[in-house]
Amino acid sequence: MTEAATTQRPARRVGALLQLWPFVKPHRRLALGWLVFLAISSSATLVLPMAVRHMIDQGFIHSNASAINVTFLGLFGVALVLAFATAARYYCITLLGERALASLRAKLYSHVIRLDVSFFERSRVGELISRLGTDTEVIQALIGSGISVALRSAVMLLGATAMMIWTSPRLAGLTALVIPAVMLPILVFGRRVQKLSRASQDRLADTAAIANETLNAAPAVKAYAREDIESTRYGAAITRALATARKRIGMRSLLTATVIVLFFGAITLVLWAGARDVLNGTLGAGVLGQFVLYAIFAAGSLAGLSEVWGDVLRAAGAMERIGELFEERAEITSPAQPTPLPKPVQGALRFDHVAFHYPSRPDAPALHDFDLSIRPGETVALVGPSGAGKSTVFALLLRFYDPQAGRITLDGVDLRALSLPGLRGTIALVPQETVIFGGSAADNIRFGRQDADDDEVRDAARAAEAHEFISAMSKGYDEELGERGVRLSGGQRQRIAIARAILRDAPLLLLDEATSALDAQSEAAIQQALERLEKGRTTLVIAHRLATVQRADRIVVMDGGRIVAQGTHQSLLAEGGLYAELARLQFTA
Repeated sequence: MTEAATTQRPARRVGALLQLWPFVKPHRRLALGWLVFLAISSSATLVLPMAVRHMIDQGFIHSNASAINVTFLGLFGVALVLAFATAARYYCITLLGERALASLRAKLYSHVIRLDVSFFERSRVGELISRLGTDTEVIQALIGSGISVALRSAVMLLGATAMMIWTSPRLAGLTALVIPAVMLPILVFGRRVQKLSRASQDRLADTAAIANETLNAAPAVKAYAREDIESTRYGAAITRALATARKRIGMRSLLTATVIVLFFGAITLVLWAGARDVLNGTLGAGVLGQFVLYAIFAAGSLAGLSEVWGDVLRAAGAMERIGELFEERAEITSPAQPTPLPKPVQGALRFDHVAFHYPSRPDAPALHDFDLSIRPGETVALVGPSGAGKSTVFALLLRFYDPQAGRITLDGVDLRALSLPGLRGTIALVPQETVIFGGSAADNIRFGRQDADDDEVRDAARAAEAHEFISAMSKGYDEELGERGVRLSGGQRQRIAIARAILRDAPLLLLDEATSALDAQSEAAIQQALERLEKGRTTLVIAHRLATVQRADRIVVMDGGRIVAQGTHQSLLAEGGLYAELARLQFTA
C-alpha cells in the first residue's frame, strides 16, 4: 500500500460510506431513538409557521388579544417539546457516533496488527496511525453530527416542501421550477470536493508519517544536527497539506455560496409574486406569512444539506482510505485444519532445499538450495558476511514469509501445516534490536508469557542478569521504562529481551546477536545464563563476533544464501576458507 498506488487508484463514490453499516448496526436502539426524536423535533418546528398564520389572521387582522395569548402560549409549549426532542436527539446520535467509532477503530487495529510482516515493510507506520486517528475522527464527525444535520435538513426540506404545497400550490409550483438550478452546482462541484477531500487526507497522512519517523529517531536527528532540515521537511509537508485543504475549503465555500444565492434568489422571486397576490386580494396575508416561513425553512435546510455534503464527501474519502486497509489480506495464514505438533515438542528442524527471495527483491535470492538438518537440543550458530541469509533463516522459521521452493519442518511437520500461534508459541526470540514498550519493567518481561506471575518474572530477570538494575529503580519492577525504553541503556534493553525468552520457556530458541550490546563483564554473565537456557532446547544463534559462537555444537557458514561450510570452530579453522578468513580478521585485529 504505497502512496503512489493510493493516489493513482480512482476515487470511489459516496458508496464507500456503506462500509460503516456493520459498525452502526449493533446500536440500532440508539439509531431508532434518534429517528423518533428527530421526527418529534421536526414536527414541532413545522408547527411554528401555522401558529404565525393563526396569529396574523385571527389576532392581528381581527385585533383579537385572546387569540394572540393562546397562540403565544402554544408557541411556548412547542418550544418545550422542541427543546426536549433536540436534546434527546443529540444524545442518541452523539453516543451512536462514539460507539460506532470505537468499534471501527478496534476492528481496524485488530485487522492491521494481524497482517503480514511484508505489509509493514511496505507501509509507513505514521500513515497507518493517521488512518487510525485522523480518518476515523472525520468519520466520527459525520456520524456524530453530520448525518444528524443532513437527515434533519432532509426531513425539514421535505416537510417544508409538503407544507408549502398545502399552503399555496401556485407559489410552491413556482418554487419547484428553480430546484434543477439549485441541484446542478451540487452535482458539478461534488465530485471535485470528494477528490480534494481524499487528497487532503493523504497529505495529512504524509505529515504524520514524517513526524513519526523523525520523533522516534530523535537521537539520530540531533547527532547529525538535522533539526533545521527535518523541520523544513515537515514544514513543506504541512504546506502541501494546507494547499490541498485550501482548495477543498474554497470549493466547498463556492458550493455553499452558489446554492444559497440561487435558492434565496429564487425564493425572493416567488415571494415577490406572492406579495403581489396579497395586494390583489387573491392570497391572505397569514397564508403568505406561513408560506414565507416554510420557504425559509426549506432554504435553510437545503443550504445545510449543501454544507454537510462537503463533510459527507470528506468522510467518504476517509472511509475509502480505511476500506483499503480492510481490503489488505495476509498471505501468511494458519491452515483451515492445522496439524498439531507432537507432544512434547522435540525441536528437530529441517530445511529441505529451500529457495527464497523477498517480494521487494525478486531478482536477488536470499536463500538458494538451502539444506540443513538440526537435531533436537543442538546449538547451531549461523555465521557469514552481511547479506548471507542468516536473518532470512529466522524469518522463515517464524513464518514471516514462506519459501518459494522446498520446505521447512519442525519435528517432521511442515511449518505451513501448523497454526501460526502454535508454531510461534514454540519459539523464543532474542532479536538484535530489542523492542521495549511503554509499560513497566515487569510488563515488558511478561511480554514473553502473559500469564506469568511476579515470582516467575523476577526469576527470569535474575537469570538474565537484569534483576539488579531493575531493583535499583525507584519503583523496581513497577518502574515505567518510557517509550521505546529510552530510560535504559542498550545492554539493559537486551537483558530485558533475554529475560523475556527465559520466561517464555520455549523448546526452540533463536538468538540474533543476543549479546551485541553488552560490555565484556555483562556478556560473560549473560553467556552463562544463555548456556543454562540452551540446555534441552534447539538453539539457533546468529553472530558476527565469532568469539561468541565457539561453544556451539555446530557452526554453519553461509555466503550468498548458501551453506559453504559447517563444523566445529577448530575444524573450520583447519579447513580454511571463509570462516578461517573471518576468524583471522577478527582475532588478529
